[in-house]
Amino acid sequence: MEEFGERLDATYQARTYGELAPITRDLPAAARTDSAPRVSMAKEPAPNGSWAGRITGGEGSSTWAVAVMSGFQRKGRWTVPRRFTSFAFWGGGEIDLREANFAAGEVEINCIAIMGGMQVIVPPGVEVVVRGIGVMGGFDHREEGVPGDPGAPRVIVTGFAFWGGVGVERKLPRAERQRLKEERRQEKLERKQSTRQLGESVRDEVYGAHREMLDGHHDLMRERRQERREDREERRDGRERRREGRGEREGRDGRRNREY
Repeated sequence: MEEFGERLDATYQARTYGELAPITRDLPAAARTDSAPRVSMAKEPAPNGSWAGRITGGEGSSTWAVAVMSGFQRKGRWTVPRRFTSFAFWGGGEIDLREANFAAGEVEINCIAIMGGMQVIVPPGVEVVVRGIGVMGGFDHREEGVPGDPGAPRVIVTGFAFWGGVGVERKLPRAERQRLKEERRQEKLERKQSTRQLGESVRDEVYGAHREMLDGHHDLMRERRQERREDREERRDGRERRREGRGEREGRDGRRNREY
């Protein structure tokens, strides 16, 4: 028990896979449980989200859903079986396949809606075939005929709608929508920054042109004031010269009168 406690303490203190390996390396082979699943000591690459990785085979995690004067949802990470049956009476349901895995390359969603409604949401790239029958109700065929991506699953929507409806809608996964939203937000910030920089540049250019215009106007006004000053000085000089001329004439006339 003392040795077990030491190994347990070392296990809890380990921070990497390399620190875990020596703890069990010296144990006898009989003490290890070979049937237990082994944990890889190397970090595996994250799945790339390809369709081949989402078609898992086997059984589905849920094969049916019922809503009687109520509702149901199948969304998030779940495995769609080869045939999924849903029933809604005076109620509704949502079957979201955007983040789901698929038990086979072709799955069937059987929807029976009596005075109720259902919504089937598929991701882009999935081929959709609608074969439902509606009596005073209907099935949505808008997403039918869109070719699927190579290796993508095929979803067949069948069933019966009486005074009800089954809608089929194609939407992006939440992570993809969030990524696009973040890209649009980043582009908006970049456009705003570019617009701000352009506005500052235009403002600087307009301010510079306005300053040059004002400087030119001030220079022109100074030149005109200088010209008016020079004109006044010339007129004043002219008046003084005329005044001096009249004084000289009057002096000469006075001398002539005295001589007579």
